[in-house]
Amino acid sequence: MIEETDYENRLVSMDYLPEDDGDNPLRPRTLEEYIGQEKVKENLRVYIEAAKLRHEALDHVLLYGPPGLGKTTLAAIIAHEMGVNIRITSGPALERPGDLAALLTNLDEGDVLFIDEIHRMPRTVEEILYPAMEDFSIDIINGKGQGAMSIHLPLPKFTLIGATTRAGQLSAPLRDRFGVLSRLELYTPEELGQIVRRSAGILGASITEDGSLEVASRSRGTPRIANRLLKRVRDFAMVLSGGVIDEPTARIALARMEIDELGLDLVDRRMLTAMIEHYKGGPVGLETLAAMIGEEAVTIEDVYEPYLMQIGFLSRTPRGRVVLPAAYEHLGIPMEGQQSLF
Repeated sequence: MIEETDYENRLVSMDYLPEDDGDNPLRPRTLEEYIGQEKVKENLRVYIEAAKLRHEALDHVLLYGPPGLGKTTLAAIIAHEMGVNIRITSGPALERPGDLAALLTNLDEGDVLFIDEIHRMPRTVEEILYPAMEDFSIDIINGKGQGAMSIHLPLPKFTLIGATTRAGQLSAPLRDRFGVLSRLELYTPEELGQIVRRSAGILGASITEDGSLEVASRSRGTPRIANRLLKRVRDFAMVLSGGVIDEPTARIALARMEIDELGLDLVDRRMLTAMIEHYKGGPVGLETLAAMIGEEAVTIEDVYEPYLMQIGFLSRTPRGRVVLPAAYEHLGIPMEGQQSLF
């Protein structure tokens, strides 16, 4: 078993970290400022404009895709473009139906209610959403036993925006009530380069185009990681190159942080190396892999695997996870003795 890791503190973690609190000034406020996701933006422009012309609330929106791609930012932009307020909560925070009812009854006409990690909302709370989304009303049971009374409360017409990294875990009744479903894709290095240059300007950092592409190419297709790396590279630049983030300085900084040319950090390389050394590259069962690296199986599925699979380093097979030839080449390990994929 390799050493246990605290994936929540990894610079290349797609999850939200406490240090990302400083990212608020970096978040775009309008669709024009929002870089990437062109198809999603084009459709949203049409839906928003049509809703404004009809003087109606925007239809309910589901945003799904890997973490760190800007689902929360996009929800805030939608509210801004519609000229309404936004209330933000998360699925795990809504423990009881009353929690959701309190939010819904305090909305104004046209407001946006954003629920992050909506797939983690308890089923009892989810059932309150069904009539709220369809009929803009909720029924609250007051009291217990024979004295219980049902109170029917009308709601203002609002827009629910749900965000999830696991759309497959949403129940069919909830998913079917969203009128707009938009999948956010991983960003290209060129798009991330634009984001890095924009963020550098806001932070007052001087950066060259080559320097921004160097940071972008190691950001795993994720703006959240790109902004996080930019802050750390900026620190190195201030000490090593007079504050200018050029390609050589970015390379030195990222090498010091042990993030390689493809955005893999020490944890990724250690996991792949352990699979090769102990299991000849696999197949390795998910639970075995989880025990080997000291993480939960769901963490491996949501945090480690997606990027490694996207770049062709890891594969899921009926028998387990398998390290692919590209990973051997990247790690400089000969492929002798690799087991069959199936």
